[in-house]
Amino acid sequence: MKEGIHPEYRPVVFQDVSADYTMLTRSTIKTKDTITLDGQEYPLVKVDISSESHPFFTGKQKFVDAAGRVEKFQKKFQGNYFGKK
Repeated sequence: MKEGIHPEYRPVVFQDVSADYTMLTRSTIKTKDTITLDGQEYPLVKVDISSESHPFFTGKQKFVDAAGRVEKFQKKFQGNYFGKK
């Protein structure tokens, strides 16, 4: 392998904010957040869904409010966004 071209592969904590679940694994993801776990400090990545909260794995349906995202999209692309120049 060539030196200096590969990203840093390090331990990272992924935290599912909806299920209050943390998982320590290895990744090359960049993040500014950190968390102390078992007396050591690790980079932290917050995720909305994981195997602990996904309906496929839990068997429970969960309602996600997508109306805000749809309205934001419609507001962004309304008007003269695609109009002639």
